[in-house]
Amino acid sequence: MKKILIVEDHMDIRKLLKMTLEFDDFDIHEAATGDAGWTLARELRPDIVLLDVMMPGTLNGLDVCRLIKADPLTRHTKVIMLTARVQAADREAGIAAGADDYLMKPFSTLQVLETIYRLEATL
Repeated sequence: MKKILIVEDHMDIRKLLKMTLEFDDFDIHEAATGDAGWTLARELRPDIVLLDVMMPGTLNGLDVCRLIKADPLTRHTKVIMLTARVQAADREAGIAAGADDYLMKPFSTLQVLETIYRLEATL
């Protein structure tokens, strides 16, 4: 069973993603801040992280992505940025931070699932 960590400060988006993923065989975990997301990523070592960029706390999504990719325990974790930051420079910053993909809000749940399945095949 693949482990997925959702790091998103908006509860409604976390619920939507969780409901979407519950129909498949995923072990789903959630965090509402970048700090909590980084802590859980280290503890759980998820296969995939769905990560917002703009979040409360000391760590934003780009920080968390860089930490995940720099740590030997989590560097193979696939990171999908889910964000309202839609400028080309924002996407470039996400990819530079180590994100494996970058989806812009509003996103479709089908788009998220397709991205997860594509990345899951590379695990």
